[in-house]
Amino acid sequence: MKIPEANQRSVVPDGEGGWKVEKPGAQRASARTDTQAEAIDRAREILQNDGGGELKIHNRQGVIRDQDTVAPGNDPTTSEG
Repeated sequence: MKIPEANQRSVVPDGEGGWKVEKPGAQRASARTDTQAEAIDRAREILQNDGGGELKIHNRQGVIRDQDTVAPGNDPTTSEG
């Protein structure tokens, strides 16, 4: 099953020494951070809030080094009590 672009994010170098979180087709970055770890955390948070999706993590050369499926943060199909 193909994940809709709305539910995809990539962590990529920003060209200025930092990192950015990108959504396919977007005109600007979803977030910018100083470290890759911060960008990964922010991308996971964005995806969780957006119902889950695919995260692609690139290295400094722009090559995908890892990818992950992020589960929804608030799943309305599960409820407590």
